[in-house]
Amino acid sequence: MTASNPFQRAIDSGRVLVADGAMGTTLFSLGLEGGGCPELLNLEQADLIHKVHAGFVDAGADIILTNTFGGNRRRLSLHGLQKRVGELNAAAVAIARQVADASDREVIVAGSVGPTGDLFEPLGPLSQDEGISVFAEQCEALAEAGADVLWIETISSWEELNAAADAAATFDIPFATTLSFDTNGRTMMGISPGAVGEWFLGRADAPLAVGANCGIGPGDAVAAVYDIIASAPTAVPVAKANCGIPLFETDRLVYPVGPEGMADYVDLAIRSGAQIIGTCCGSTPDHIAAVRAAVDAHVPGDRPERSEIEERLEAHALALAAGRERREGRRRG
Repeated sequence: MTASNPFQRAIDSGRVLVADGAMGTTLFSLGLEGGGCPELLNLEQADLIHKVHAGFVDAGADIILTNTFGGNRRRLSLHGLQKRVGELNAAAVAIARQVADASDREVIVAGSVGPTGDLFEPLGPLSQDEGISVFAEQCEALAEAGADVLWIETISSWEELNAAADAAATFDIPFATTLSFDTNGRTMMGISPGAVGEWFLGRADAPLAVGANCGIGPGDAVAAVYDIIASAPTAVPVAKANCGIPLFETDRLVYPVGPEGMADYVDLAIRSGAQIIGTCCGSTPDHIAAVRAAVDAHVPGDRPERSEIEERLEAHALALAAGRERREGRRRG
């Protein structure tokens, strides 16, 4: 990997980078219907995808993820689009590239690579070789279209993690990988952050960055970074957290952690070792603007205790949710 790669160069600078916010929930808020194919919008409503990217860049994001989370052939087959992997991924990179290149500062285009949607053998139908092939097809399309980094995200099993990493490592651009820790500090398939750190150290072709995305909320993402660094001090950790567990309010879902919660999140993420900080489901450009402001104003401090992470982040999100439930209970009473 050459130092001329924008992502490699940004990591080497040592500065904390701001990743973007939610593509999926933003598109749903703008009218995408449940069951629709977000990747098809790269062709049919390119202006809409451009608007989402531009909103996050204007808010201060250094890294934007392409609208390709479900852009592999297994996921696209649900919409009869499995033969259009190259076309849909290339269109997504072109939109993100246009937004990035129009900025007055360097913005990194990350090619989003989400899960296949299938379980791997022996629990499901997907063999390891087929999984690698599925990921390689998408990675090739993203790399050839001009992505700066392949961004594997929301992974939960060892089989899928290794298949995606094996595929991404064959291309001449860096890759990053994040897992979703949402079940008692582990992924759905039982992977702990500490084990991910050990996995990182054990790979000759390790990702340039590794960390957590999605999950339950900021506290879980920061705790994952904390544990990854504890087992792999040389890792470049990513925190890209959900804005808490969504709650129904009348006819819509509301995420409990607003932009005002980003200052604590950023402070504890940086002090725990994160070099890339963004947000995931439920986040808006206002969240990213708050992350940007907090990163720019951050004063270095000591590594926090786990208790401080729990008290300032997990308790914050839970308190908001509990408060809303108490109000709803009083109204029902």
